[in-house]
Amino acid sequence: MRPTLYGNRHAVSAGHYLAAAAGNEILDAGGNAIDAGCAAGMALAVLHADEVSFSGVAPIIIRMASGEIVTIAGLGHWPMSMPADIFMREHDGEIPIGVLRTVVPSAPDAWITALRDYGTMSFGDVAGAAIEFARDGFSVFHYLASALENNAEQESHWPANAAIFMPGGRPPRLGERFVQTDLAATIQYMADEEKAAAHGGRKAGLEAARAAFYVGDIAEKIIAHMESEGGYLSREDLANFRSQIGPAIQGRWRDFQISTCGPWCQGPTLIESLIMIEKAGLDGLEQNSADYLHLLIEVIKCTFADREYYYGDPDHVEVPLDRLHGDANIDEWVKRIDPLTAMPGMPVPNGINEPFDYPATEGLPGRDPDTSYLCAVDKWGNAFSATPSDGMWLTPVVPGTGLLLSARGCQSRTDPSHPSGVGPGRRPRLTPNPAIALRDDGTVMPFGAPGGDAQVQSMLQVFLNIFHFGMDVQDAIDAPRVTSHSFPSSFSPFKYYPAVVSIESRIDEAVRKDLESRGHHIDTLSDYTRNMAAVEVIVAEPKPGFLRAGADPRQPAYSIVR
Repeated sequence: MRPTLYGNRHAVSAGHYLAAAAGNEILDAGGNAIDAGCAAGMALAVLHADEVSFSGVAPIIIRMASGEIVTIAGLGHWPMSMPADIFMREHDGEIPIGVLRTVVPSAPDAWITALRDYGTMSFGDVAGAAIEFARDGFSVFHYLASALENNAEQESHWPANAAIFMPGGRPPRLGERFVQTDLAATIQYMADEEKAAAHGGRKAGLEAARAAFYVGDIAEKIIAHMESEGGYLSREDLANFRSQIGPAIQGRWRDFQISTCGPWCQGPTLIESLIMIEKAGLDGLEQNSADYLHLLIEVIKCTFADREYYYGDPDHVEVPLDRLHGDANIDEWVKRIDPLTAMPGMPVPNGINEPFDYPATEGLPGRDPDTSYLCAVDKWGNAFSATPSDGMWLTPVVPGTGLLLSARGCQSRTDPSHPSGVGPGRRPRLTPNPAIALRDDGTVMPFGAPGGDAQVQSMLQVFLNIFHFGMDVQDAIDAPRVTSHSFPSSFSPFKYYPAVVSIESRIDEAVRKDLESRGHHIDTLSDYTRNMAAVEVIVAEPKPGFLRAGADPRQPAYSIVR
């Protein structure tokens, strides 16, 4: 579909071409990868309004040229006054659409934290592109037009939403200009507050921009909105919030160190999947053969079973990652994988005495409807990887601000006893999960994807396409993929499709029939479908010294290199 791009100095890859351009402008102006990544991430919150919110989530992983690797959670917690049993007691175990699924908005703090500790530029400079795109508008692209049309009835229920997403009484159409005036004013206000405090230095200015959102006038509008809608988010929740900064979760695959965020997201399943598929045996398997895809699907069932039974906010539940990634657990799972017969659904991990009971969902799965991704590498060797999310669906706009507060509570289980259950101060188990791979020869590779439960699965396939099957970056991204659904969805109402595997139609029909004969229920999708997520990749290699970049044609993603 596209060539791999090669450059000497820096690279950006992002889920929209204008976001990639925004990041590249920052690099050309002398900013580092963190500055560029934050610029691209905030731009995505405007450009991908259907899938990313400026006041949503933004998990980040950074690798500095010094070798330091750090994660910034960019994930808010449930309000401290939220009753843990509210959905079980009052909503029949469902999470209703609206403000009750709101967690503390974390993305503004995450971007500013990254800039403060690892960037070099001001908030105003880095947010300039987002402000411009919101104020002046941009051309509606195909996927945004579809999202606006598909969500029109829901958005019409909230006047503030309808004013933005249905101007003139209908959603903007393909090629028309989409403007978000209130959001532009909100971000500009933060930049103005930063400028007013600039005499105290760059960090003081960044803190002023942050305070404008979390304790200032923006916070007051958020709280007034929450009170009017019956939400639980309080002034104290906003004022006391700071994104957690901490080490990455790391694991080895051959001569690579894979770094992900913690088990408050699904990131560590990437490490477990790589360890398990290597132990099960990749050698001799052809790329996208029936034997290879069967093994990959069965590995995903096993690692996602561990995700379902153990993952949650590690501040509130013990997540035994050392054991899950250890030889004993991996060996036990590998023994349970039959090379000729598919597991009928999600397996139960060894040692679980009271398995969860999830009823199967009729029909076939749809696409998880949110998230984007961006990464950047600069000429000094710093790398930035982030997966911002939360879009226009499921929650009302805060009037006068253009803000859609994070509705990521939809990824908590309504049963408080579940490892990722609802609870005051607890974080949902997030699907967005940026990653960075480091090779022993000095190669650095930030990569990630949108796509809910398809994210890790697509990242795994692209990574193996490059480093096991030897494909170039863009070819590895373009190659057809599969996605298993043999586990409960991460999104309320947690639909479950045992043995169902979505497959792009470019995979040979004989392979699909072979998989069916092994017990997989095949859901054949169109070519280059967004249901397979959309992976962006940068590979920075010390020899021959090039940066290779690719972007997924499954969405309007693009890479720019210099």
